[in-house]
Amino acid sequence: MTELVEHGQLFIGGELTDPLGRDVIEVISPHTEEVIGRVPHASRADVDRAVAAARRAFDEGPWPRATLEERIEVVGRIKDGIAARHEEIARVISSQNGSPYSWSVLAQALGAMMVWDTAIRVAREFTHEERREGVLGPILVRREPVGVVAAVVPWNVPQFVAAAKLAPALLAGCPVVLKPSPESPLDAYLLGGIAREAGLPEGVLSILPADREVGEYLVGHPGVDKVSFTGSVAAGRRVMEVAARNLTRVTLELGGKSAALVLPDADLEAAVSGIVPAAWMNNGQACVAQTRILVPRTRYDEFADAFARAARALVVGDPLDPATQVGPLVARRQQQRSLDYIRIGQEEGAKILTGGGRPDGLERGWYVEPTLFGDVGNSMRIAREEIFGPVVCLLPYGDEAEAVRIADDSDYGLSGSVWTADTERGVDIARQIRTGTYSVNTFSLDMLGPFGGYKNSGLGREFGPEGYGAYLEHKMIHLPAGA
Repeated sequence: MTELVEHGQLFIGGELTDPLGRDVIEVISPHTEEVIGRVPHASRADVDRAVAAARRAFDEGPWPRATLEERIEVVGRIKDGIAARHEEIARVISSQNGSPYSWSVLAQALGAMMVWDTAIRVAREFTHEERREGVLGPILVRREPVGVVAAVVPWNVPQFVAAAKLAPALLAGCPVVLKPSPESPLDAYLLGGIAREAGLPEGVLSILPADREVGEYLVGHPGVDKVSFTGSVAAGRRVMEVAARNLTRVTLELGGKSAALVLPDADLEAAVSGIVPAAWMNNGQACVAQTRILVPRTRYDEFADAFARAARALVVGDPLDPATQVGPLVARRQQQRSLDYIRIGQEEGAKILTGGGRPDGLERGWYVEPTLFGDVGNSMRIAREEIFGPVVCLLPYGDEAEAVRIADDSDYGLSGSVWTADTERGVDIARQIRTGTYSVNTFSLDMLGPFGGYKNSGLGREFGPEGYGAYLEHKMIHLPAGA
């Protein structure tokens, strides 16, 4: 039985503080369905305290006024602290949300460390102030911290997404109020301890586990200058609506229904070995997952057989077992959502090539078999709606023009990939599809480049100078002639 982890206080302004409310969040293992942790549920009054501490830190404190190198020194210690405790962080996250431990080590923990590290590099190379010769005389263009940031992160990759928001915000000089998901608050306490040990000044970081209602209160708080949100499209729309009341700046990273486009000349083995982990990554609970696989009709049967065999070979089980490749979904509602979509797909006429239910021998836990649908039409709900589970669609196409149309015919535009023997041809395909990130003969997410979506997949960008710049305001200073 897993040891129960209990935290009785909230991390507000850098200190563990008694909560003002009495509500408690119970963290449930998706593998055992048992309670593995308890933390305070932040109240609106706790939000008020955290935002007030952040406002003081921004308006009066040393952090926004420190040199960039001084901030880099502290942020570097946070990065080092995550690296030193990455295995512990990975275990905690896997126990909360069901991510396979091997994947958690690489993507949840070391991936987060890479985000912190890359953000330092971006900040060092960024132009924070420049002189220009204007039309009416010399001008100075400055980039200054935007202010107090509310960062709302999901349960699927909590440390990675938190790093994507915290690292650039802190480096820019912004205090942050971080709201973790109620499904995955335990790793946030590890982060809070690491940040405190790193020497963040008072008020610069607060961490408030809470539900959507309290999250909405935070997003709409008049003391917040910038909101960075990752989650569903519906929640993103609500965040934008609430933030608009105060004209609060917003970055939204939302859902995806990305297409992996296999061209007729693609090597079968390379395409299958590259797409399968990108399709079923994190148990299918990834916004960038390649959940629509487009294959040419001329090679449909061989690709369908190969993808089905690869899906059947995935090891399903305890997320803390290093051999596991697909673990349980984060909650019973997510398990039921996937099973409902599997039923919908069958009713729509798609054919289950493998999977389709609960795995044998795993009666306890919120498991769903890695499922592959064949003969899927792009108008079907399973091809258009984000399932956020281990359910993947195989779509046949005729010629290349039809393949591009199908790939681009989506309400989403977050990620995608193309697989071909001709790299230049693949790059040409990438240029045609309206999506924020794209890969040719691989699947990758580089932290030095901008990450975000077209269409319903979001607004704004994270990572790279584009993501760092989202935490800065632009100021123009006119200088006297001859200055």
